[in-house]
Amino acid sequence: MKILVVDDDALAGEMTAAVLEGMGHDYVLAENGVEAMDKLGDDGPFDMVISDMNMPLVSGIDLFRELRGQGVTLPFILLTGDDPAGPKAEEPNLDACLLKDFSLEESLPQLMQEVLARRG
Repeated sequence: MKILVVDDDALAGEMTAAVLEGMGHDYVLAENGVEAMDKLGDDGPFDMVISDMNMPLVSGIDLFRELRGQGVTLPFILLTGDDPAGPKAEEPNLDACLLKDFSLEESLPQLMQEVLARRG
């Protein structure tokens, strides 16, 4: 799969990318929501978006809403340093929200499989 990773923290973005690379996926990194929108048009097609929640200019939830507003229905996983129940309650149509912590290497692959299985 080709996955767009959106994170304003370069180290966190690289960590997410390393997990994806270890799973055999291709990825493109974007530093913010505005750049993500550009990359979706320029570097696509993508199979999934994995985005940080708290970013300047455009938050992860705002990016999700913008994409859905434009008719983009890619699976969307939101990563957050806070309780993932909050963003999921704020935006129930999110495919998934995951705590961004040391267990990402184990939890992200499992969550990706669950999201794809739900979407059939």
